[in-house]
Amino acid sequence: MKVKRNTLLLFACLVWSAAGFNILRIGLMAYSAYFTVLNCLLSVLVFVVFQRFIFGKLVKKHTARINAYLEERHFFLKFFDGKAFAIMAVMMTGGIGLRISGLAPERFIAVFYTGLGASLLVAGLLFGCNYGRAVFAATAVQNKIEHKGE
Repeated sequence: MKVKRNTLLLFACLVWSAAGFNILRIGLMAYSAYFTVLNCLLSVLVFVVFQRFIFGKLVKKHTARINAYLEERHFFLKFFDGKAFAIMAVMMTGGIGLRISGLAPERFIAVFYTGLGASLLVAGLLFGCNYGRAVFAATAVQNKIEHKGE
C-alpha cells in the first residue's frame, strides 16, 4: 500500500484533524458548566503551549522529513516515524485513562481538552496546508517541464 510522497502529508492532515476534532468536541461538550473568562484564557494557554512547543514543531519536522524523501512512493503509514506513533499512543492512552478513571475533574477535561483539541486540529490543518503547497509546487514543476517541450 504505497502512496505518493505528498499524500503522506494528506494522511497526516486527516489523522491529526480527526483526533483534534474529537478531543475538541469532548472538551466543548464539558465546557458549558464551566464557561468563564478564566477557563477560556486557560484553554487558550493550553492551545498556545501545545502549538508552540509540541505540535507546531512536529508539523515542521515531519513535513521536512517527508519532503526530503527521494523516492516518489512510500508505505502509507510513513507520514510519521516510530517516535511520533509512540507519542500518539501514549497521549491517547493517557487521555482515555484520565477520563475513564475519573481522576481528572470535568472542569479539567473541559479546559484542557478544548485547548489540546484545538491545537491538534490546527496541526492537522497545517499538514493540510503543507499538502496543498506540495501539490501546487509539483503541478508548477510539471507545467514548467511540459512548456519547455513545446
